[in-house]
Amino acid sequence: MATIALTVFLSSLHGYRSSIAGVQQLFDSELADRARLLLTVVDERTLPGNRVQVSDKYAFQLWQDGELILHSNNTPDTAIAAFENGYHNTNFGRHRWRTYTWHHADNSDRWAIAAEQLDARNALAEKIILESVLPVLTALPITGLLVWFVVGYGLSPLRRLAGHLRNRHANDLAPLPQERQPVELMQLVTSINELLHRLQASFKREKRFASDAAHELRTPLSALKVHLHNITQQLPAADPELQQLVAATGRMENLIEQILSLYRTAPDQYMARFEELDLYPLVQEVMASAYKNFEQKFIQLELCGDSTHMAGDRFALTTLVQNLLDNACKYTPPGGSVRVTLSGDSNRVTLQFEDSGPGIPEELRVRVFDRFYRLRGDQNESGVIGCGLGLAIVKHIAALHAATIQLGVSSLGNGLLVRVIFPRITPTADNQTTAIGNPPCESL
Repeated sequence: MATIALTVFLSSLHGYRSSIAGVQQLFDSELADRARLLLTVVDERTLPGNRVQVSDKYAFQLWQDGELILHSNNTPDTAIAAFENGYHNTNFGRHRWRTYTWHHADNSDRWAIAAEQLDARNALAEKIILESVLPVLTALPITGLLVWFVVGYGLSPLRRLAGHLRNRHANDLAPLPQERQPVELMQLVTSINELLHRLQASFKREKRFASDAAHELRTPLSALKVHLHNITQQLPAADPELQQLVAATGRMENLIEQILSLYRTAPDQYMARFEELDLYPLVQEVMASAYKNFEQKFIQLELCGDSTHMAGDRFALTTLVQNLLDNACKYTPPGGSVRVTLSGDSNRVTLQFEDSGPGIPEELRVRVFDRFYRLRGDQNESGVIGCGLGLAIVKHIAALHAATIQLGVSSLGNGLLVRVIFPRITPTADNQTTAIGNPPCESL
């Protein structure tokens, strides 16, 4: 419509200007005919000084031997234009006039001057031109309505297809129906169905791989741990090679569990089933199951807060709390403190973890959410077993719940503060996708 409007405007402007020039030429020709006619029809017997009543838009003078012998009632007694053949513009009677002076060669003692008001001429010219241009301009909105209707009707199948795709669940990979589809969309629908088929096959392969990996990796690992236990009965406990083997086995077990946990919380494979739950007893239960690890290091574990209801997935939230508690236990030195605080209001629920460990430098707080990233690599001065997937799993679960993660300095010293802020409203599948695309991690 913008292109049509611009084209119509430019063509109308060009037509207006060229038509005005043409009409002016026509009026000039008519003015010259009046002067010639005046010189022809008036004879020598005309008495000097005669006045003729005419319209205010027109005027004329007839001169003979320098004497005004005939003129209109709206002209002065002096010549209204120079005695030179041709067109002139002049002023008299408080108006601007277009004049034409005619002196016939066979009658050298007579001059005829015909005049026309420029205002009246221009008004008449514009009226003529606008009467031809206005229908074109009036047709513009009608054309716009027709374009809107035709294009809207033509794109309605595409809108229906887009609405069908938008209303689908993220785990619905069934092919699109091809019945009653317009010919123009058949190739698009066929391509989308082929893509959905490939995605479904890929997801099935990944699920099968995860199931096989869980079985194939855990079974030999369990056997390896049994053999290590038997070997420890035969070798001194302080044997350095035995200690390295036990540590490597523990690292392998932790890596396998974390990879499988991360896979389960990936949005493409794990569709969170949100329910209304109380976060306080869930955190309390996880802390109770992990308390043994804190007790071994004489770490004071504290839970502050009260009953807090929110919408979320129980398994995913349990995994999130387990990973954050595990990190706090690993990096808090013996005799330290870990505090978990739970609070909420009408808009959000805040879950906060604080420890008295070494903390994380501010410039590295964003990187710790990357997969397999650990501070100072595997040579971590804490000496704890890890693979760098714990906080990556936390970030994915937070994204599934449209939550925000903030890292800062703990009030228990220089340790780490992890704050997870959940919205009260259950996020949709679209919100989950958006949150995952933009990691919800902030530094306090």
